[in-house]
Amino acid sequence: MKKIVILFCTSILLMSTFSGCQKENKKSKIVSTYKPNDFTFDVNPETFELFVEKDGVKESASSPMKKEKVTKLVKSKQSASWSYPDQQIDVAIKKKANYLDVTLRSNGAKSFEWPKVSAKSYIMPFGEGKLIPSNDENWKKFLSNEELSFAESFSMRFFTLNKGKYSITYIAKNMFNNTVKFKSAPSINFAFEHEFPTINPDKTYGFRIYVTDQNIVHIAEVYKDYIVEKGDFKTLNEKSKENQNIKKLYGAPHIYLWNSEAITNENIKWNLLQKKLNGPFFDWTKALIKDYAPEEFNEYSNVLNDAKKQTYLDNYQKNNIINALNSVLKLTQLYKESIFPKLDEESNKLIKRGIKNLSEQELYSLNKHLLKISLGDSIDPINQWAKKDSIDLVNDLYHSGIKKAWIGLPNWANGLMNPQMVKQANELGYLIGPYDSYHSIQKDASIDWNTASFQNKNLYQNATITNRKGEKIKGFLGRGRKLNPTLSLPSVKQRVGGILQNDIDFNTWFIDCDATGEIYDDYTTDHPTTQKQDLAARLNRMNYVATKKHMVVGSEGGNDFASKTIAFAHGIETPVIQWSDPDMRTNKQSKYYVGGYWSSTNSIPDRYSKQVPIKQLYKDVYLNPVYTLPMYKLVYNNSVITTHHWEFGSLKIKDEVENRMLYELLYNVPPLYHLDSKEWTKNKAKLTNYLKIWSPFHEKAVQKEMTDFKILSHDRLVQSTTFGKNLKVIVNFSDENFKYRNVTISPKTAVIYDGNKKIVFNPYN
Repeated sequence: MKKIVILFCTSILLMSTFSGCQKENKKSKIVSTYKPNDFTFDVNPETFELFVEKDGVKESASSPMKKEKVTKLVKSKQSASWSYPDQQIDVAIKKKANYLDVTLRSNGAKSFEWPKVSAKSYIMPFGEGKLIPSNDENWKKFLSNEELSFAESFSMRFFTLNKGKYSITYIAKNMFNNTVKFKSAPSINFAFEHEFPTINPDKTYGFRIYVTDQNIVHIAEVYKDYIVEKGDFKTLNEKSKENQNIKKLYGAPHIYLWNSEAITNENIKWNLLQKKLNGPFFDWTKALIKDYAPEEFNEYSNVLNDAKKQTYLDNYQKNNIINALNSVLKLTQLYKESIFPKLDEESNKLIKRGIKNLSEQELYSLNKHLLKISLGDSIDPINQWAKKDSIDLVNDLYHSGIKKAWIGLPNWANGLMNPQMVKQANELGYLIGPYDSYHSIQKDASIDWNTASFQNKNLYQNATITNRKGEKIKGFLGRGRKLNPTLSLPSVKQRVGGILQNDIDFNTWFIDCDATGEIYDDYTTDHPTTQKQDLAARLNRMNYVATKKHMVVGSEGGNDFASKTIAFAHGIETPVIQWSDPDMRTNKQSKYYVGGYWSSTNSIPDRYSKQVPIKQLYKDVYLNPVYTLPMYKLVYNNSVITTHHWEFGSLKIKDEVENRMLYELLYNVPPLYHLDSKEWTKNKAKLTNYLKIWSPFHEKAVQKEMTDFKILSHDRLVQSTTFGKNLKVIVNFSDENFKYRNVTISPKTAVIYDGNKKIVFNPYN
C-alpha cells in the first residue's frame, strides 16, 4: 500500500475522529447517548441559500442558486415558505426540535435542483463510506463532472458536509428520482437534482438537516435514529428468530463454489471414449449443439471431426468435448428413442412419466443415465461424477477447520445436477444455495444464461420496462430487456418452486441486483410503474423467498432500503471497480483486464479468479484506508452482513490481498472467495491460517453494534474499531511501527482485544 501522508489537521481542520490529529479520548463512552445539536437557521428565498448557526458560528448549508422571482413568502424564526412561480416550485421549511425539515413541491415543474453545496470535506456513503476532502486531487479527478443516481450510488440516504466547526447532515426524505451532480473546479462541490416523473403522483422531495459535532459515530447515530424512527431497522438476531439458519452466517466466509460441470475430465477414460466418437451418440450431440447452443457449434464440429481421425486428444479437444457433454445434459431434447434403444431401470421410469412432466432435477438425473448408457465403461459411475470439485472439496473445507461457510453456487443447475453435494454441505452445517436473478430477460436465452429465461413467454413483450422516450431498456451487457419487477412475482414463485420441488437441500438464496438501487420508472402504457413501486416489488420477491421458502436471502449491493429484508450483501465493501474503464473491461491486452465471464478450460472464469492489479487512482479511491470510513457498519453492523462484490473477491486484486485481510478484520467483513479444487489447493494454507483468526472474531463482532471508530495516526493509516463494550481491533496499515498505549503495533498488523485476550495477526507471516 502506498503510504499517503496528508496533513488533515491544517487542511481540513476536522476533529480527532476524522483526522486522527488529536489523541484518543480515553474517557469517551463506549455507548453514546448523543443528540444532535440545536441551531438556528436563516434563508434567502430569492437564491435559496440556507444558513445555519450554532454557538455563534454561522455556516452556509446550501450555496446560492440563480436568483428567482419569489411569491407567497411567509417567514418567521421557526419556519419559512414561498413559491417560485417561474420554476413552478413551492418551498416549506420548518424548524423541529433538533433538525430542519425542508419540503419542495412541484406544481408543474419537471425537475428542480437543490441543494447545491460546498464544504471543506464530505462524508459520503459510497459503499461502506468515504471521507472526501474537497481539494483532494484523487477525488477531484474521480468525481469530475460525475452524475450519480442517489438510490444506486449511495448505500444510505444521507450526505454530510464538514464545515469549519461542525458538520451538517442532509437525510433525503424521498430517495427516488434523484441525481447528484459533481463538479471539481476549483474544488469538489455538488448539486442535488430531483425529477418529478409524469407517472408519479408524489410531487414532493426534501430533507431533514441536522447539525452535529465532527464525529462520525455521532453522525451515524443521527442517521440510525432516523431509520429506527421510520421502522426500517432490524437486527440479525431478530431476523434469526424467523430463520435460525441466519446464525450460520456468524463467522462464515463467503465462498462461490465452481462445480458447473456434471461430468469432468477426471471422470473420463479418454482412450475408451475416443473409440465411441464415430458412433450415433456423438453425431446426435452435434445436432443438439447446432440447434440449442449454436454459438458453440462450429468449434465443436471441428473438434469432433478432427478427433475422429486422431489417435490422441489434446487438452483443448478434451475440454471442448466435456463442454458439449455438459451442455446436452441440460437439454430436454437429449432423449431420442433411436439413440437410446436400451434404458436402465431409472431412466426407463423417468421416460414413462414423460419428459415434459419431469422437474429440472429429474431431467438432469435422466440425462446422466442416458450419458452413462451411451458411453459405458469410458466414463465413471454416476456417483463419482464431479466429486473432486464438489463433495470432496466441501469435505476438505470442513476437515481443514472451516466449520462455517456461506457457499454460493453460480447457478441453481449446479446444485440440481449434484444434489448429494448440496446435501453433504447442509449436513456439515454450511449454508448453500444458488445465484438467481430476475433483472434481465431475453427472448431466446441460451441454456447457459437460464436466469434470463422464463416459462411465461409473454413477459418479454408485455412485462418489460420502457423509458420516457418510449424505448425498451436493455438488459445486462446490452442483451434482452429489463423485466418490470411488479410483474415478476408469479415467475419467481414458478422458478423457485420448480427448483425446490424435489427437496434439494438449499438453505440460502442470492438474488442479483435487487439491493443495488438500480430501479426504474416504467412508462409502458399498460403497466406504468414508479421507482418506488419497482423497489417495493423487488423487496417483496426477496421477502417471498425468505419467508415462504425459508431461505437466508442476500443480494448484490446492499443499499440500506433492503436492510430489513436481506441478511447479507455482496458489494458494499468493494463494489464493481470502474465498470467504464476499457482497460479493465474490453482491452484484453491490458494488464488491468479483469477477464471474461466464461471459461473454456472448465475452471473458474478469469473474471473471478484471475489476479490483476488496478490503477493507482482506483486503488486510492476504492481501497485506500486514508479515505474509508465505516459509516455503514456504524449503522448496520448487527443488521446486515456485508462483503465484496463477487467480481472483486478477497484474492482478486494483485498486491492488495494482505491489506484486504486487515480491512476485513478492522471492519468485520467476511472474506469472499472463488474456489474449485485447483484454487483451494493453491490457497488452502493462506486461507485456513487467516480464518482461524477471522471466523471466531466475526462470530462475536457481528452480533454487536460497532460502537466506536478512531483514527490513531496523523497519516490515517492506523485505525481502530470497537464492537459492543470490550471487543476492539487496531490495524496498522502503514509500513512503520506504531506505538499505542505503550504497545508497539508492527507494520501491516491487526491486533484484536477481546476483553483481556489479545490476538495479533500479520497476513505476511
